[in-house]
Amino acid sequence: MGIELLDHVNINTRNLDACIRFYGEVLGFENGPRPDFGFPGAWMYCGSQPVIHIMAMDSAPGGTTGPLDHVAFRCTGFEAIRDRLTESGLKFEQNVVPDFKIKQLFVRDPDGVKIELNFIGE
Repeated sequence: MGIELLDHVNINTRNLDACIRFYGEVLGFENGPRPDFGFPGAWMYCGSQPVIHIMAMDSAPGGTTGPLDHVAFRCTGFEAIRDRLTESGLKFEQNVVPDFKIKQLFVRDPDGVKIELNFIGE
């Protein structure tokens, strides 16, 4: 038995509402049920899995763990997501990895975490 998939990413934020809006309205995750840990945060769901755990920076137990370069997601609907990023007024970059037939979009969340969106075969 080994690692099978990315379970979740935890992000510390200085602006919880903006972070929830970014992951919900821009990237399409759903804000869903979260245990009461006694501090503010949110769990953003992809289907039935809470893949983005957001924690208000001021409430982080033990402080933060340092920089996070990027979080990558496999996606579909390249044009629709690119259009949403444009409509949101966010700066983003596009890249193509031709040998692997991958289109990529790179955008930063409200706290500067780089988000890599991969579209295979689109």
